[in-house]
Amino acid sequence: MRALEVGERALLLEFERGEEARAFHAELLRRRAAGALPRVREIVPAERTVLLDGVTDPARLAARVAGWAAPPLDAREGPLVEVPVRYDGPDLDEVAALWGVAPAEVGRVHAAIEYRVGFCGFAPGFGYLTGLPDRFAVPRRAAPRTAVPAGSVALAGPYTGVYPRASPGGWQLIGTTRAVLWDPAREPAALLSPGLRVRFTEEGV
Repeated sequence: MRALEVGERALLLEFERGEEARAFHAELLRRRAAGALPRVREIVPAERTVLLDGVTDPARLAARVAGWAAPPLDAREGPLVEVPVRYDGPDLDEVAALWGVAPAEVGRVHAAIEYRVGFCGFAPGFGYLTGLPDRFAVPRRAAPRTAVPAGSVALAGPYTGVYPRASPGGWQLIGTTRAVLWDPAREPAALLSPGLRVRFTEEGV
């Protein structure tokens, strides 16, 4: 882990692997809940970093966290969210070819995996879901779409995601969900947040 001061009130923790960043993010949340973490306004995970914002003394905190160990994440730890999906996406055939399975098998394979929200970004409510085995990683589309419908379930590289609203995008679309990913009138507004476990449940077309 490498700790970098960001301005006067933030600390950025960098890791070699995403798994290490996610484990340390969970450890920070545990310590904050137990009152063992100095005051921090916000803890923001990303692919291989965790940002601690609103820190009184970043240098002192950096020295403190340097000695902390984070156990690997328990696959069963954390609340579980289920997202219903119809596997009817326009890129289903392309993904099936990349996976070496029949198009009808894509949904079965995808829904059999349990995911975890690694971090959020791109748009409010968009979670980058980890857990897809390396052999199922797929490239982004060569030509991004100018409009992807809200609720589209998609793949790109090692991640699964769900578009919370209509927007441009270059991920491979394999299905759709009726779940509302982002609702400002709801508390919390985002259905998915870092650390949550996610399962997709296959619905009939």
